[in-house]
Amino acid sequence: MTQLEQWSHRVFVIEDDAESAPPPIYATLAGDRNLHCERATWDAIAREDIRDRALSVIVAVITGSHAVVSTFFESIERDAVATPVVAVVPDGDQDLVNLATKVADDFLCLPIRPLELRHRIARLLAGPREAYRNECDRLLDEVGMTRLVGRSAAFVRAIRLVPRFARAKATVLITGETGTGKEVCARAVHHLSARRHAPFVTVDCGATPDQLFENELFGHVRGAFTDAHRDQKGLVAVAAGGTLFLDEIDSLSPAAQAKLLRLLQDQTFRPLGAERNEQANVRIIAASNHDLEACVRSKEFRADLFFRLNILRVNLPPLRDRRDDIPLLVQGLLDEFRMSDGTSAKAAAGAALRMLTAYDWPGNIRELANVVHRAVLECDGETILPEHMGLPVPPCAAPLDFRAARAVAVASFERTYVEELLRKHAGNVTHAAREAHQDRRAFGRIIKKYKIDRVGL
Repeated sequence: MTQLEQWSHRVFVIEDDAESAPPPIYATLAGDRNLHCERATWDAIAREDIRDRALSVIVAVITGSHAVVSTFFESIERDAVATPVVAVVPDGDQDLVNLATKVADDFLCLPIRPLELRHRIARLLAGPREAYRNECDRLLDEVGMTRLVGRSAAFVRAIRLVPRFARAKATVLITGETGTGKEVCARAVHHLSARRHAPFVTVDCGATPDQLFENELFGHVRGAFTDAHRDQKGLVAVAAGGTLFLDEIDSLSPAAQAKLLRLLQDQTFRPLGAERNEQANVRIIAASNHDLEACVRSKEFRADLFFRLNILRVNLPPLRDRRDDIPLLVQGLLDEFRMSDGTSAKAAAGAALRMLTAYDWPGNIRELANVVHRAVLECDGETILPEHMGLPVPPCAAPLDFRAARAVAVASFERTYVEELLRKHAGNVTHAAREAHQDRRAFGRIIKKYKIDRVGL
């Protein structure tokens, strides 16, 4: 039994609609037999005094700008309540993030992962004991890679260096089509790094107006402009000690690119209206679904900024290039929806999986998640069928004869078998051919036939 499994504490969850069906946060924690969980709505908490409760941790789920939320945090600060607070806020709502970071001991952004929430609670309960630190490191390793699901050669090639990149300090650039999981990959780098206990803050560069970018990133001091009535931290300061994830970085204007370049060059920034620069303590991870090299050639993206970003590179493949992973991804999504929605266990029929595997997925994993979620809701029984998917039915094709079908199966086997052997022997053709009991030249012809990249494996 691990140290975490031996703990038993009172956890108080505050979130909206707690009187109805169990909300996701409470349901996540209530299933842990080592935690005694209580819950209340924000409206109810306004009428209670929590100081008299013998609580171990408070989990405050903030999903709206309620006046009672501000009052609650003010009372926590004013009365010096010793109970640690974990705030859960919507991803991308900077006002609520700022509110949470003022008083809360830790915070997460929705949607949460149960393992990560339990880890954060464990951290606040246990203190800096060595047994706890070791257990947390193990949990964080699981959190970091748990959503990077796949076994196909293209996917493994892309993410095999993620743990090594996480241990480095350099900037990481993640590229890939929309919906391939770039933010999931960025979070994995963060959670596997030495900065894992500090914030992971996302900047949606495509949704931030150019005239607000500098203020959003660097903040301002009081009096910097007409409505600047108080100092305000920028996202660089909010992410101090942690990771700043710049999503859709290709959408930045030339002016915004220039401001970001200074941060990358010397790790300093100047809030609007300030007299001097401040030192930044963040690691930058950037993502783009465009070809940045082409953007540099067309003068749409600064070459010097690209070179600063393109130090450690992860290129995520589209789902159509890793079709073998689709059944695995579907099962993971079904498990995730069952836990979050409280639905009954379901399985996809073989015909449904074949339909999903044949589809080209222009929206990649994000589109797959939406389709599977819709199928779960539309399916009344335990088996998901093709008609629950809502996908266009592919035109009927003439079935393959025996010889053609066998040729397809043999080609699939040969390629996978050779790739696995080359990966095992670090690309050494002689050693791989020897294990396969094949002549080296014959083995080399198979590599050439399928255009297998030995270096990339």
